[in-house]
Amino acid sequence: MADPQYRAAGEGALRVEPLGDLVAIFDRRSMQTHLVVAPMPEILAALEAGSCDAATLAARLANDFDLSGEGDVRAIIGERLEELAGMGLVEQV
Repeated sequence: MADPQYRAAGEGALRVEPLGDLVAIFDRRSMQTHLVVAPMPEILAALEAGSCDAATLAARLANDFDLSGEGDVRAIIGERLEELAGMGLVEQV
């Protein structure tokens, strides 16, 4: 079975504000604010390039971050995508 695909929220749906080590993400659709840490903002930014699965997203993130030695990166990214979907910040397609 193929990994699920995820897509970013529509343009302008989220307001992202760095707060030191934390990042506040205000979802204009739900009117909720989420406080997150890395790699959540980086995942959201990488999804702006288009819908993808965890393996493709890991490859996108590897262009900017050293992911060697991180265990099963695809599984870890997949878990973070599920968390973001649970918060309503990304959608499974």
